[in-house]
Order: sequence, then structure tokens, then C-alpha cells
Amino acid sequence: MSLPETMRALRVETLAEDFEGCALRDIPVPKPDSGGILLKIRAGSLGFPDLLMTRGGYQHKPDLPFTPGGDVSGEVAAIGPDVTGLSVGDRVVTGGLGGAFAEYGVYKASAVRHIPDHLDFASAAAVGSAYLTAYVALVRRANIQPGEWLLVHGAAGGVGLAAVDLGKHLGARVIATASSEEKLEKIRQAYDPEVLINVNDGFREKVKEVTGGGADVIYDPVGGDVFDESVRCIGFDGRLLVIGFASGRIPQIGVNMPLIKGFSVVGVRAGEYGRRFPERGRENMEAVWDLVARQAVRPHVHAVYGLDDWRKAFADMEERRVVGRVIIDPSQ
Repeated sequence: MSLPETMRALRVETLAEDFEGCALRDIPVPKPDSGGILLKIRAGSLGFPDLLMTRGGYQHKPDLPFTPGGDVSGEVAAIGPDVTGLSVGDRVVTGGLGGAFAEYGVYKASAVRHIPDHLDFASAAAVGSAYLTAYVALVRRANIQPGEWLLVHGAAGGVGLAAVDLGKHLGARVIATASSEEKLEKIRQAYDPEVLINVNDGFREKVKEVTGGGADVIYDPVGGDVFDESVRCIGFDGRLLVIGFASGRIPQIGVNMPLIKGFSVVGVRAGEYGRRFPERGRENMEAVWDLVARQAVRPHVHAVYGLDDWRKAFADMEERRVVGRVIIDPSQ
């Protein structure tokens, strides 16, 4: 495969609001080291952490300039001399803390896996962090059981929608919340959860009504007012999973509430969980991709944007117009 000397990439050059520090640039095509591969990128998944990193608002703060984008898929364009089991042209998927919004990227061969035949590049890039977060949250941290009531907030987002999908597979009775009837209808069409709730009208009383007292597990990537109201509709011995704070406000809770209601507040950091417990981390990824390979779960892509349309992709996510994963294809 003939390789160019330069490539286009979205670069964050300064930290600023409204993505003013971002620009498309021509930069050198990187070369893989002995244990790496060069990936011709066909799909990069956009997540809220990418938006936050453009303004320095995320815990991971890469040195400037950097290219955002975590989960990524594409074709192997070159391989290092010590790499085995991969060939130029293979369709593969992997991930990292950046680099996906460029025409090429270098990744560790040990972290790459072949894409199942039934998945296209966009769907493959939609799996990684979203389904890993859902798996660690529901299986490892909540130990959710068949028949339990699972309340998923922010169910239209990539991380929330993955929890709806996985929760259904695990036999939970799923309540999905979102901020518009249009989003709720798309969630229904994709995964058909047992209950759909528009959070603009509140959700506390509806959840208590349908569950007979309160949800067993609450999956909250939103935070803020949503977390506050969730405390009022969780059942005894429930698990309130803290996934993130897409609303922008980090909530607080008086410890008398978990004491009186007998529930747990559980933090979920899927990547850190794997770093702390490497063997479990490998098991988690294998479990996720086994589910994908068996088509037991089905990643949902909202839309695919070309690199020139990165501003629209970022704006659609920030303004919460999406249902599922937003994908940027640098090859378009």
C-alpha cells in the first residue's frame, strides 16, 4: 500500500470555548514502531470527553497540540517488524485517548482486534468505550439480575443507549429516559425498552409507579438535577451508578439518604477499572466483543460525518441532537 507523507487531522491547538482552538491541519503521517500498526482510519467515535478536552475540562489533559477521538476502526496500512497475526488491509478496531480524527494513526498491535464480518467500520467504532462502560457498570459494579428494574438516564447518548441494549440482553426491565419525544421514539425503535419517560416532565413519580417503589439500578451519565431526582426514586438495596456529568453540574448528596433508603452510590470508571484489575479488564473486553460477535447487542450509529464536517458533528453532540454514536470518517 502506497502511503502519503502528510495527512489531514483535526488538531486542538489551544484550549478554548466553542471549539475555537480547533482546526484542520496537514501533518506528517506517523510511522509504527516495532510492535505497532499504522491504521488508515475509516471511523472515529465522538464522545463527550472529546468535547471537554477541547477546552481543558476533562481529567485527561494531553499536551497541545493534539488530535481528539478515542474508539477507532479502519484498515491496516503498515505493520511494525515484530507484529504477527495482522496483515496490511485487515479490517480492525481499537481505541485510545486520542488520535481518531485523522486520516492515519499509530496503535499498539496488541490492542487491535479484527472487526466481525457483520459490522461496518462505523458500527465497530461505536462499540468500545460505550459498551465497555455499560458492561463494567451493570455487570461488574451493579451485579444486575434478570427481572430487576434498570433506569437509564441520557438513554439517547452513546453510553446511555449501550446500557439500554446491554440491560435488555441481561434480562433487566429497562426504563429509558430522554429529553424529547423524538429521541424516545428512536430509542423505542432501536431497542424497545419496557418504559420510556420524557425527563422534561420529571420522572420520580412515574418510576416509583411502574416499579412498585423504586428502581433497583440507576445508570446516570447526566448528573445534576437528574441525579438529585434519582435519589428520590431508587429502591431499597438499589445501586445508583455514577457514570458522568453531561449536564455540567456535579451533584452532592447527604449521606443520610443512602443510610435511610439503604442504597449504594457507585462510581464507574471503566478504563480505570481495567487498569486496576488487568485480568478483569481483559475479561470485560472479551465479554463485550463476544456479545457483539454473537449479535446479542447491536451498536447504534446516529450519523457519519466527514472530517470537513467536524464542527457540525461536535455541535450536534453538544446540543444533544443525537441518538447513539456520532462517527467521523476521515476518509470521506
